[in-house]
Amino acid sequence: MIPIDPIAYLSQYLRDHCDETISLDDMARITGYSAYHLQRKFKAALGVSPKQFQARCRMERMKSALRHNQPVTTALYEAGFGSASRLYERVDSDLGMTPAQYKARGKGIEISYVILGTVLGKILIAATDRGLCSLQLADRESELRAALQLEFPAAQLTETLAPFVSPLKDWQEAIEAFVAGKTLAAGLPMDIRATAFQATVWQYLQTIPAGETRSYAEVAAGIGHPTATRAVARACASNPVALAIPCHRVIRNNGELGGYRWGLNRKQRLLELEARDTDTRPASP
Repeated sequence: MIPIDPIAYLSQYLRDHCDETISLDDMARITGYSAYHLQRKFKAALGVSPKQFQARCRMERMKSALRHNQPVTTALYEAGFGSASRLYERVDSDLGMTPAQYKARGKGIEISYVILGTVLGKILIAATDRGLCSLQLADRESELRAALQLEFPAAQLTETLAPFVSPLKDWQEAIEAFVAGKTLAAGLPMDIRATAFQATVWQYLQTIPAGETRSYAEVAAGIGHPTATRAVARACASNPVALAIPCHRVIRNNGELGGYRWGLNRKQRLLELEARDTDTRPASP
């Protein structure tokens, strides 16, 4: 029997069976689509291929096991990684640090940060050698330092003075350009960790053009989970990198702002800035 919503059904099936090897032909039989159409519909809905989605779910399960103090070897095999080498192939792209470091909550990781004064208040930009790991907004520098310490309690945190080096320098220049009215540069490296669902939501948010908004329901529908509006809201609230992942562009169905981790006044200011910059931007020839 073909499910009412084949893509939503398959995504849940892959999440529940992430420790198994499921062929594209098997997925096609589950959904009733041809393999070709399944690939296209799944990626259109979730932004990743079925194989990539299952890999993220596998990594999510392993992270959960590590957070519950399972040994690394046990966690990786129970999550469905056939060998340690298969896991470490995905460390940079999916975990950002080694499993042992993740389990230790960043112990041994060096994080450099800088605090900027802008029209949006104080902005903290923090990066590892792999990319941006935290971008926070606040009224006071002390709030930002405390938040970073809470986020990475076991990491070595170093406040950096100019001249900066990459990737911190790249993000500092990108954020300063953004608050000056320019489009935030795309493609700069980030070192953030996410569940499969969070990653799907955050990837979708980055497709919302500056000057536009989407409702939580529209985001949920856009990623193929139309009933997951609350989960979308939670994913927005857990976004660790303001501006880089523009969760401020998501509002309630009735047009109200909804929540914002860094304050509703700041969310309103961001939307006003982006709307103004869009209105004054010259039209394409």
